[in-house]
Amino acid sequence: MKLSRSVLAISAIAALGVGVLAGCAPSSADGGDDKSGGSGAALTIAKPDGAITTESHNPYLGDSSASKYGYAKVIFEPLALVNPTGDLGTTPWLAESVEWNDDYTELTVVPRTGVKWSDGTDFTGEDIVFTFDMFLSGKLSDTSGLKYEGATVDGDRITLKFADSKYTAQSRVLHTPIVPKHIWEGIADPNTDPLTGEGLAVGTGPYVLDNWSTESVTLTANEDYWGGELAVPALHYVSYGDNAALTTALVSGEADWAQAFIPQIEDSFLAADEANRFLVSPTAGAGTLFMNLQTKPFNDVALREALAWTIDRQAYVDIAREGASEPVWNVTGLGELLSDEIVPEYKDQNYSVDIDKAKQILTEAGYTWKSEKLIDPDGEAVSFSISVPAGWSDWNTEQALIAEELDAALGIEVKVDQPDWGGWDAARQEGTFQAIIHWLEDTGNQYGLYTSTMDPKWIVDDKAQYNFGRFDDPAVTEALNGYANASSDDDREAAGAVMQKAFAEEVPAIPLGAHPLLGEFNVRNYVGWPSEDDQYASADPTQPGIVQILTKLTPAE
Repeated sequence: MKLSRSVLAISAIAALGVGVLAGCAPSSADGGDDKSGGSGAALTIAKPDGAITTESHNPYLGDSSASKYGYAKVIFEPLALVNPTGDLGTTPWLAESVEWNDDYTELTVVPRTGVKWSDGTDFTGEDIVFTFDMFLSGKLSDTSGLKYEGATVDGDRITLKFADSKYTAQSRVLHTPIVPKHIWEGIADPNTDPLTGEGLAVGTGPYVLDNWSTESVTLTANEDYWGGELAVPALHYVSYGDNAALTTALVSGEADWAQAFIPQIEDSFLAADEANRFLVSPTAGAGTLFMNLQTKPFNDVALREALAWTIDRQAYVDIAREGASEPVWNVTGLGELLSDEIVPEYKDQNYSVDIDKAKQILTEAGYTWKSEKLIDPDGEAVSFSISVPAGWSDWNTEQALIAEELDAALGIEVKVDQPDWGGWDAARQEGTFQAIIHWLEDTGNQYGLYTSTMDPKWIVDDKAQYNFGRFDDPAVTEALNGYANASSDDDREAAGAVMQKAFAEEVPAIPLGAHPLLGEFNVRNYVGWPSEDDQYASADPTQPGIVQILTKLTPAE
């Protein structure tokens, strides 16, 4: 088990590592208002997504400016923070404690005391119940599939009940933004309301909305924040046109904090200033080669297995990802972060680049070579296309690497296809591709890999959201459902063994390397950031853990 079933109450100061100001850095470079009890420089948080023209502060809308810029995370807080990296642990936040029952159908929380909404109203357990009850009544669409069934209150303990196990979806529950009842009970349709009316963008978070424009959004420190005084007096959220413009802004100091894949980051960013930092935070997900299992050549497990012994995962990490990843070699497809979930049978069973073994597998399956080209048992030359949207530079590089590796080693012609997003998206859903590189559903445990690659539940109306290869084995489906709904660790381990065996033997997909969260920042004005030695959160400012980082930052000396 990776995410904790029970997290004991801890004091706010000890849990948050809040830095209390005592004579801070020079006054804000932008002249912004300092409500932190000291004076310091604002932080500019940047994205490469272009201008966002429509104002909306609603944290439940994926296309709201608050969601796209990411500033919703510092206004509206969750019950707890689930770390997607490091120890994959859970830290209580608006709840002083969170505890799941054995089958993960009930979550009991104790609301944190001494918390106020940014308009001065006390935060209470009623706000938690109200937030989740909006899903129950249908007032708010259940886009996360929580299947919430209601709450019971016993003193200061609130128990939230769900229709099925949330073991594989703990973070979805715990990261639900909690909103104020006294504001939201007056909102007619929270599925569409932009929350731009006077006094509506009210949260418990460390920052409050100050100014919004299509060029930038400014938030200032919440002077009554329950977590203590904040070193950073203001946050500016800015969006640039592309990665190149974002990199320029980071190098010049115009921007302070971002998440982006930056090619040649050592030369283009880190070397520009000794204060610049780049943190790669591995997650349980992985960049994965999905193969269309319904058509040639990938309807033959022997070919899939041969590819698994040929593709160089270390080259993916070193060249395509420029070091920003970790290779995945185990035959179960599980990376280092989930190594303790691998059953004993497969603990030491790892792929490597072994061309002789790959050729032996193919030969025994009836493949031959003619003029150094691989010929399948039907007498046809083996070739396929691999598709990734144009402009996805890391995976575009991996396309070229795979094409070169398979041509040189096995005589397979690989055609590199780089369509626009729309064409790629349609093909992956409709199953008209041959091979693609894609990410996985990240559940913080082994279920994410196996549901993403072998679960038929993702195929709806003949369109796939995951399991793009359309793998279907009733025994595996039963194990997936058993894992998700198990009432004990032993039952989950038994189901995991079935899934791992199927993945190792059937090779439905080939994970290449961990799909990490990235963060670029500098330590010119503040220290206390997450690091390789202390991954208490990722350094990605769009993740819920941003509130934890902001409470840990202290002025640089």
